[in-house]
Amino acid sequence: MLSAESAAIVRSTLPVIGASLDDITARFYGTMFAERPELLDGLFNRGNQASGAQRRALAGSIAAFATMLLDNPGERPDALLARIAHKHTSLGVTDDQYVIVHKYLFGAIAEVLGDAVTPDVAAAWDEVYWLMAGSLIAMEARLYAEAGIADGDSRRRWRVVGRREETPDVVSFLLRPADGGPVPPARPGQYVSVEARMPDGVRQLRQYSLSGLSSEDGLRRITVKRVRGEGGPDGEVSNLLHAAVREGDELTLTAPFGDVALEDGDGPLVLTSAGIGCTPMVAMLEHLVRTGSTRRVLVLHADRSPADHALREDTERLVAALPDATRLFWYEDGAAGGERSGWMDLAGTEVPEGATAYLCGPLPFMRAARSALIGAGVAARDVHYEVFGPDLWLGSEG
Repeated sequence: MLSAESAAIVRSTLPVIGASLDDITARFYGTMFAERPELLDGLFNRGNQASGAQRRALAGSIAAFATMLLDNPGERPDALLARIAHKHTSLGVTDDQYVIVHKYLFGAIAEVLGDAVTPDVAAAWDEVYWLMAGSLIAMEARLYAEAGIADGDSRRRWRVVGRREETPDVVSFLLRPADGGPVPPARPGQYVSVEARMPDGVRQLRQYSLSGLSSEDGLRRITVKRVRGEGGPDGEVSNLLHAAVREGDELTLTAPFGDVALEDGDGPLVLTSAGIGCTPMVAMLEHLVRTGSTRRVLVLHADRSPADHALREDTERLVAALPDATRLFWYEDGAAGGERSGWMDLAGTEVPEGATAYLCGPLPFMRAARSALIGAGVAARDVHYEVFGPDLWLGSEG
């Protein structure tokens, strides 16, 4: 809980700090990487740095955390910070790195705001930072312990035992531990980080949802969409995986993490996705089939066309294997019989009463889908979403 003295200062300065957070985080990252370039090797995503997505996500998380401390001082921050903690553990973030971030972040605040940062203001925001950092450190320690990881490094070599072209821009890799050891447990909906060494020698990590969880036969599957820049740079890792990785090659993966995972139960489910957001939903469907679930399941998916719909056959096969599951597909073009044309529209769709919904896809899609599901009777607390990349929804409605 924030002290009364600091709370008063944070409340009075939050509008100014909040309005300057984008400049602060830009200065923070620029200075830190200039002085500590090694942090870009195997930790920070330089694509997100170039696009500005990472600094916007950091700014949103700081503002959201400070607002929570002021508006709900008695609440634990776990729900707000869980997504960050899971992402950090998938990257191997360790306690000492919070000290490095503190140094450069507070240096940036002083540079951007100048004389407005009095000793009292600096002390109050220092308290905010260490409350946030302390909560994350504790959560990450628990996650590491649960995964049996002592030093933050869960990387392991996996052999590619199968490659399947799903669409012109999506490929699946079937993986087995290269050391022949057991497959670590994973929950349906979680992701792993894949480490790749780029042509310039820098290691980059990217998260990919597990689209298959077959622990019994010692296999995992990830499904990777090639990121095309469309005016910006192409995705480094996704394009490298598409171009260079073949059956027999090895990849470095971390243990599975992710706070948005299917909860066991018997209540109805709505699995809602667009584009490559289908990947965690297919893992959830696979889990339901494997465990003999009789839950009511409604699968909703939107895509450009049937040819662009990755894992479509898997989805249809798994839905058919469940006793009380149905699916609805929307396509912007090329819809055939039994499919719907255009953007996803739930008008006339019967959403099961008391359902829990899981969302994955582009942010504009998820915002619209969330509103539609709530309008159809799904409780806001029962709508869970997974974001690919920095969580730019954090701190906004939802």
